[in-house]
Amino acid sequence: MPDVIIALFALGLVAGLVNSDLKISSNTYATIAILLMFAIGLKGGLALHGNWSNSLLPSLGAITLAGLLVPLALFPVLRKLVKLDPANAASIAAHYGSVSAGTFAVALAWAAGRGLELAPETTLYLVLLELPAIIVGIMLYRMGGHGQGGIGSVLHEAFTSRGVLLLMGGVAVGYVYGPEGAASITPLFITLFPGLLALFLLEMGLCAARQLSAWRPGMWRLVAFALVAPPILALVGLGLGLALGLPNGSTLVLATLMASASYIAAPAAMRQSVPEADVGMAMLVALGVTFPFNVLVGLPLYYEMLMWMGG
Repeated sequence: MPDVIIALFALGLVAGLVNSDLKISSNTYATIAILLMFAIGLKGGLALHGNWSNSLLPSLGAITLAGLLVPLALFPVLRKLVKLDPANAASIAAHYGSVSAGTFAVALAWAAGRGLELAPETTLYLVLLELPAIIVGIMLYRMGGHGQGGIGSVLHEAFTSRGVLLLMGGVAVGYVYGPEGAASITPLFITLFPGLLALFLLEMGLCAARQLSAWRPGMWRLVAFALVAPPILALVGLGLGLALGLPNGSTLVLATLMASASYIAAPAAMRQSVPEADVGMAMLVALGVTFPFNVLVGLPLYYEMLMWMGG
């Protein structure tokens, strides 16, 4: 049987597909998202408290480099095989080079529930992989002579987004205060984390159903990409994790992150910086195809791939 939190996603998906009146208000969803993003950062900061070492920098640098290279590799595939125009190719490359915080939370809970070892710095993978791809996607678009502003404006857009601020703020608070100093807020952010994640996934199921209902003819190449790319990117993540000597839990989380597609940070950045791109189309495949695939099929598949590779 799937994990109970994944069952909540399936419930939301079914409810949306049968046109149920089940819904979560936008204000409630925004509150849950804020709590979840800060909680993810806080968990990582608490794990890092007293465990930081400069010896982590090479592995974190390698993961950041992967975040830069993935959209560069995806862009020509999207142009030549998927037949997208430059703006949409840059947008989709940014979405799939960037990562999904919701998928990360599911992978983290999945690995912890099976007793897989997680390195203290695992939460940092989310931050390190989310930003580079968005920056590269915008730069790919601007290299074609589109848009205005230099690298400074791109970096400002990326680093001041709500998700990044909450994640980095949570890491900082957890790292500085530690378990004892943060004890007064851990019941809300740590103890209730599974419940917050379950409600988040319920809404994600409803959103995925809405995206699927927006299916348009002629999108089969992009949908095929949204199903084929995740296992390939996961294989790269597994190889990178094993090469860096990461524990199995962290390797699985890294692989799942690399297989995911952003549906929060990247759409906001692309809508503002790449106005010619169809962000709705990106959302359809990122949230309507890749997210359900990773949550329902991908995680067990990537775990079996990890075991096969000797993890």
